[in-house]
Amino acid sequence: MLNTIDFTFDVQRLFVLNLTGLFAKTGLFARLQDVRERTLIAVKPDGVQRRLVGRVIQRFEQRGFKLVGLKMLQVSEELLSQHYCELRMKPFYPSLLHYMTSGPVVVMVWEGHNVVQTTRMMVGHTNPVEARAGTVRGDFGIHVSRNVVHASDSLEGAKREIQLWFQGKELLNWDSSALSVWSYSG
Repeated sequence: MLNTIDFTFDVQRLFVLNLTGLFAKTGLFARLQDVRERTLIAVKPDGVQRRLVGRVIQRFEQRGFKLVGLKMLQVSEELLSQHYCELRMKPFYPSLLHYMTSGPVVVMVWEGHNVVQTTRMMVGHTNPVEARAGTVRGDFGIHVSRNVVHASDSLEGAKREIQLWFQGKELLNWDSSALSVWSYSG
């Protein structure tokens, strides 16, 4: 006679095996694994000054994104002129440069499925007044010129920005699933 627990386990195992077989036959699993984007997130001087770096990191980690690069630096005007090249002719550009060089910046590269679009949503509208509660800027931003974080706005923008801020060897390729036993052991 079959035990109920054994039967439930067998049904679950059969379902997983069938699902795994379906993924293998269609190549869907391989395609899901290959969909890895990277984006650049920078905690600006006001965020660093207000000790918000940990809270910003925590939000992206809780969302399931993987941190593959991180550094803290005092940014040069030269790097900023490359990063903000499309804003050079704007009237606020000199004050932006002054602000971004006023203190350290923490720059990060995050990896995950649909990470560019999702992090933009998590960061919120550029103007904190218009950003929704629950977003980084909605919760912590003070003014449009003191809005805590920068987030890449597109896949192409992310690639360009990552190359500006990081050298290839500064980004790590690591398997987060290989470490899961350490994360959850008591």
